[in-house]
Amino acid sequence: MSERDIRFRLEDGVATIELHRPEQRNAFSGQMGEELGNAYRRCDADDAVRAIVLTGAGDAFCAGADLAPGGATFDAPTGEHFSAAAVDPPAFSLRKPVIAAVNGHAIGLGLTLALQCDLRIVAREAKLGIVQVRRGVMPDAYAHWTLPRIVGIARAADLLLTGRRFSGEEAALLGIANRVLPAVEVLPAALEIARDIAQNTAPLSVAIAKRLLWESGALTPAQVERKETALHRVLMGREDAREGVMAWLERREPRWTSRISKDWPEWPE
Repeated sequence: MSERDIRFRLEDGVATIELHRPEQRNAFSGQMGEELGNAYRRCDADDAVRAIVLTGAGDAFCAGADLAPGGATFDAPTGEHFSAAAVDPPAFSLRKPVIAAVNGHAIGLGLTLALQCDLRIVAREAKLGIVQVRRGVMPDAYAHWTLPRIVGIARAADLLLTGRRFSGEEAALLGIANRVLPAVEVLPAALEIARDIAQNTAPLSVAIAKRLLWESGALTPAQVERKETALHRVLMGREDAREGVMAWLERREPRWTSRISKDWPEWPE
């Protein structure tokens, strides 16, 4: 897998993906988007990956689009394959939890990428903002879908329509950050959460719960009940359902045997 603008490592079930253009404060490039998408696909397919941490090299998470081309930065796209998604697939579509370790500034696309993740640990010192409307373009990377789900439409309007910057502390007040910590503690905290998931949660259970969680906003309570019931039928009676109980009763670490690659169910309508 090409690693020019990212770095990838896998240890103890946790994949760490580092946006790696430190001299440019990890400004987003087309190469970075392609490499990040490839890394996400690898993680989704590999049963050895139980959780993913996305972070940035140096003292920034991602400074947003690379503005080095100046006025040509946002020239009209050519070709029919342009997408404002920036990364394919997005983090929310993966079957493994993705934790954004926002170790520093996350501006524009840098923040909208973090919004695709399931959890966000944010540096207290970080400056954040979805600033695209101040650059003559508009928010991207599914921000009009992710942000209202996370903070509600009124707060999303505040951030998307003004393009204002805000602090890590305000990110917690808004509900964007699950936790706000000093910058040096952000990555260790995210890795601790990821390792806990990797060791103590059943992979198929987490994958199914994640997909239904992101899907639930478009469902009625009755539809959620039907899907929960159908998916319980997938999980109940499996070895992991027995192992989880016995490991707890015996005060030992669980030994999970389910595999997303072979046990992923047909998704209920």
